[in-house]
Amino acid sequence: MLITRVLGDCPACKSKDTFGNVSVQRDHVLRGCKICDYETVALLPEIHKKVLYLDQFFFSHAFRGNDERFLAAIERVKQVSHLQLLVAPYSSVHEDETHQWRGYKDMTHAQLMDFIKLTARGAEFERSYNIESAQILKAFTAYLKGDPAKHEVESAEAIRGALDAWDDYFFVDVGGYWHNVEAKRQLKAQAVDQLVTTFDAWQQSTQTFDEDVALEYHDAGRLYLQYYIDKINRIRQGDTGAAADSPIMASMVGYMRDYLPKDMPELEQLQRCADFFKSDHFAEVPHQWISARIFATLKSMVRRGAYANRTEARKRLSGLFEDITHISLYAPYCDAFVMDTPMADLVRQPTVDLESRYGVRVFSLNNWDAFLAWLDELEAGMSNEHKAAVEVAYPTHL
Repeated sequence: MLITRVLGDCPACKSKDTFGNVSVQRDHVLRGCKICDYETVALLPEIHKKVLYLDQFFFSHAFRGNDERFLAAIERVKQVSHLQLLVAPYSSVHEDETHQWRGYKDMTHAQLMDFIKLTARGAEFERSYNIESAQILKAFTAYLKGDPAKHEVESAEAIRGALDAWDDYFFVDVGGYWHNVEAKRQLKAQAVDQLVTTFDAWQQSTQTFDEDVALEYHDAGRLYLQYYIDKINRIRQGDTGAAADSPIMASMVGYMRDYLPKDMPELEQLQRCADFFKSDHFAEVPHQWISARIFATLKSMVRRGAYANRTEARKRLSGLFEDITHISLYAPYCDAFVMDTPMADLVRQPTVDLESRYGVRVFSLNNWDAFLAWLDELEAGMSNEHKAAVEVAYPTHL
C-alpha cells in the first residue's frame, strides 16, 4: 500500500513509521500500513465550497510574478482552496487563451497552463460547448413541455466531478491541445478589428437598448440555424470534410431535432427550432442573456462617447470576445469572478448587473481589497470541526 503521509507506527503489526494516510476520497481519508494489510478510515465532515473564476488576465499577471497584488492574491487563493473552502476550476477558454499566449521572458504557454491547473488543484469546468449545449437543450426541453421560461442554474451543468468533495493528494491531468493556434490568433485580431470598425455605425444608430438586445438574440438564433443548414447541405453534396471542419455550433440544431418526434417532417422540425430561438425560453438561456446584454451595453457606451480613440479601443478590447465567453458561460455557476477592469465596468452597468442577476461577486483591480476581504471572510468562517478535519486530511506537522 502506498502511504502518502506517514503518521507513525502501525497499530496492527507495530512496524515503525509504516502507517499513514493513503488518499483522500470525497468524504473520508483512507489510512493503512505499507507492510501489513491493516487499513482504516477517518471520516470527514460535509463541506460546501465556493466557486471562483479567475480570468486569464489574473493568471497572466500572477504567472509573470512582477506585480505584488497578484502574487499576494494567488497565494490567498491557494491557501483558501487548500482549506477546502474554495475551488477555482480552469476552463477550455483558459486553454484557448493560454495557447495563444506568446510567452514572457523564458516562460512558455505550457508552463502557464501548468500553473493554472495547479492553482485549480485539478478542478475543471465542462468544456465551453458542453455548457452551451446543456443550457440550450435544457431550455428547449422546457419550451417543448410548456414549462416556465426561467432557467434554473445547476452546478452539475458546468463543473466536472463532485463540487463539495475533499481534494485528494493527486489529480490526473490529460494533456494535449489540437486547435490551430495561429489561426485562432488571426481570427481574434480580425474580430476585434471588425468590431471597432462598427463603432461609427453604432454612434449613428437610433435603436433602443431593448431593440439592440432583441437583435443580438435574433442574430444568435439565425447563426445556429444557418450553420446547421450549411453543414447538412455540404454533407448531402458529398463533402466529406463537413463533419470535421464545421463550427461546433453547427451541431446544435441537430441535437435539438433529437428531442422532436422522429416522424415530424424535417422542415417542420426546423421551424420548431426557429420558433424556439424567438421565444422567452431562448432569451432566458444564461449565456445568451449575458452576452446579448454585454454587446447591447457596449453599443450604448460607444454611443455615449466611450472608446472614442479607436487605437486605444483595440488594445482595451483585444480580449473582448474571449472575456464575454468566460463570463457568459461560467459566471452563472460561480460565487465570485475576477476579471479585468473594462469587463468589470461593463457587467456592473445597470443594463447587465451581473451580480444581481446571478448572485456572483465581481472583482477587478478597482475593488481588489474587497476580493482579498472576501477570501479572508471564507477562512474566518471555518468551524473548529472543519479546521480539525483539514489537519486530519492534510497534516502539517509532518
